[in-house]
Amino acid sequence: MSLNASGDAALTATTFVPNTHLMSGLLGARDEHLRVIERAFPASKIRVQGNRISVEGPDAAGVLRLFDELVLVLEAGQVLDATKIARTIDMVADDLRPSEVLKHEVVRGAKGKAIRPTTAGQKRYTDAIDNSIVTFGIGPAGTGKSYLAVAQAVQALHRRQVQRIVLTRPAVEAGENLGFLPGDLMAKVDPYLRPLYDALYDMVGPEGAQRLIANGTIEVAPLAFMRGRTLNDSFIILDEAQNTTPEQMKMFLTRIGQNSKAVVTGDVTQIDLNGKRSGLVQLEKMLQNVDGVSFIFLNAKDVVRHRIVADIVAAYEEHAP
Repeated sequence: MSLNASGDAALTATTFVPNTHLMSGLLGARDEHLRVIERAFPASKIRVQGNRISVEGPDAAGVLRLFDELVLVLEAGQVLDATKIARTIDMVADDLRPSEVLKHEVVRGAKGKAIRPTTAGQKRYTDAIDNSIVTFGIGPAGTGKSYLAVAQAVQALHRRQVQRIVLTRPAVEAGENLGFLPGDLMAKVDPYLRPLYDALYDMVGPEGAQRLIANGTIEVAPLAFMRGRTLNDSFIILDEAQNTTPEQMKMFLTRIGQNSKAVVTGDVTQIDLNGKRSGLVQLEKMLQNVDGVSFIFLNAKDVVRHRIVADIVAAYEEHAP
């Protein structure tokens, strides 16, 4: 940090990137990464000379910290793209360390791919699951609520912190009448449980998932199957919880037994209860003073699907009644 003539700290900062390979990954092809950063900080002027980056402007210190964090991400072996840089900018703005968030590995998937949070909100979510008995992950589609919950469940199973995983969803008809669908009850509710199967297949593979389901280590079932049970030594995930009634939510939360952990996910903007009250709405107010319960709210910044999904979510949030 340099000083101006009056002795005050001038808004100029400089950093050096250790080697040319890192510099190339940092700036991107044809400086496309640099352009993303420049658009995010229009009041700052960024100059690149060799491996030296200098920043001048009101956000100079923050931009410099951003470059330093991106270098740490590259040194950890990750590849930068425009989306990852945009998320890193959000994390720096939230006074978080992106290098720590993006290097945090939840579990290794079936093909050896590291499953990790990619946004600040997702990191808060995985931390809450680690440190709470019951975690509520509430947010729009595409924020990784269910996927990361399944990843945390598989990790707990691998570490022998629990003996089984229970994945459940309410089988809300959502415009279809289950009675007219072919097959027995499980065949009828299978389409509702499919997203949980998909996440599970990514974590342990289709064959591994089927083997664990066959021996009872993993149970995937509609919420109605939870009534009257006590689930000990289990990692329990209730997905699409916005489609539970208050009575069903109470029933689920009172199934939690000894040495168990529960994650409840939902999107309160996608309730399919045909006028009935959702068991997820206003639950935070009711449970806010209960020890061991955490609420994490995700938003458009945490969407990890195509960029357009985040833009659509943001537009809906802006025009919400």
